[in-house]
Amino acid sequence: MAKKLPSDVHPDAVFACNELDLSEVQVYGFDYDYTLACYKPILEDLLYNLAREMLVKRFRYPEDILQLEYEPNFAVRGLHYDVEKGLLVKLDSFLQLQLGSVYRGRTKVEADEVLKLYHNRLLPIAYVEGPNNSYRHNTNSKMVQLADLFSVPEMCLLCNVIEYFERNRIDYNPEIVFHDTRTAMGSCHPIMHGKVMRNTEKYIERNPKLVKFFEKLQQAGKNLFLVTNSPYSFVNCGMSFLVGANWRDFFDVVIVQARKPKFFTDESRPIRLFDERTQSHLWDRVFKLEKGKIYYEGSVRQLQELKGWRGHSVLYFGDHPYSDLADVTLKHSWRTGAIISELAHEIKTLNRKDFKMSANWLQMLTQLIEDTQDDDSEAAQICLKEWMEERDQLRNKTKNVFNEQFGSVFRTYHNPTYFSRRLFRFADIYTSDITNLLKFSTTHTFYPRRGVMPHEYASHFI
Repeated sequence: MAKKLPSDVHPDAVFACNELDLSEVQVYGFDYDYTLACYKPILEDLLYNLAREMLVKRFRYPEDILQLEYEPNFAVRGLHYDVEKGLLVKLDSFLQLQLGSVYRGRTKVEADEVLKLYHNRLLPIAYVEGPNNSYRHNTNSKMVQLADLFSVPEMCLLCNVIEYFERNRIDYNPEIVFHDTRTAMGSCHPIMHGKVMRNTEKYIERNPKLVKFFEKLQQAGKNLFLVTNSPYSFVNCGMSFLVGANWRDFFDVVIVQARKPKFFTDESRPIRLFDERTQSHLWDRVFKLEKGKIYYEGSVRQLQELKGWRGHSVLYFGDHPYSDLADVTLKHSWRTGAIISELAHEIKTLNRKDFKMSANWLQMLTQLIEDTQDDDSEAAQICLKEWMEERDQLRNKTKNVFNEQFGSVFRTYHNPTYFSRRLFRFADIYTSDITNLLKFSTTHTFYPRRGVMPHEYASHFI
């Protein structure tokens, strides 16, 4: 039995979840962190070390925790932390636990214990999303999803601390450890901002195509705006490094410290003018948004009212499926693009010949098992046992090439991950880098590929 290996996927491709006609888009909006500014891996080390130090000095955690080092390849984003059970887990799009990807600290929890703890692989929706079945974490749910790239060092620190407590038989509350770790990570961001501003080239990836991308949009008569949660001094430093001192000339509106997702959900928050001289926001009422000025907080309702930008004429890019993309899609009908930087690593792995061969054989092996399982003969049952064992080995092999603990960001063994499900729902297009759009005209239409549904596979026809 032979099957042709699939063609390579281009690492700079732009993928469509929904049909998107760029000729309808007149306004391009951008987040800053991990959208326009992409950080080098050393930033994760910095955040981890700062938060680790804060746990010890501010929260009085044992000083031995200072010896726990960051492991960049431990976690992937999109995982869930069970605040009740103290487990880091990977869920698929059907809310099923992926056995083999459940960790207490840095120790894998075996399948038997996982099933004993949860009684089932399939979790109730209220357990994951809360009683309101919210796409965003509900305070009444048991699970917290860690969906941005800043959360990767947070997950490693959280699991290192829990591992330390477990090994030293120190009693702890998993929810308290989580909230302490999250608070420490959030509190160290201003310190991180200062260090990045003092040595920008050390932490931010230079992107020479960014200016060309902005120039192309500007020459096509498009409006550009920036809405970010980061402070102005930090954004100004990074954008000056990436684009030049005149970076604001490209943007019709710049809003900093927007406090997304509240920017998209709380309509009562007024936009305020930011005074660069005093580094503070003014109390004057804002009646219009002017190019070259910096604004602070506010709401998307005011942005739309003051600029007249609405609906499908706006395309907004961000890296977070919830705080950047969900509300503008569901409530304001904006078009959206997700910048998923780890996509480049995922595609590189997909293009490896050994991975393609393993994935192809896994498909064929599964088909053999399916076709043979109703044969009660002794020979068939012997084959089935061997094939099932080989299938388990292959599934782990194709998982581990992405990440040894948790596999791919985008899929479990055979389903999309919970992260993928949200990404595909809220993003019209996604890609690894914003400048990948340079290859396309401003009138290009992105078409989603027609997926094959399970009932359309010929192998199921009788």
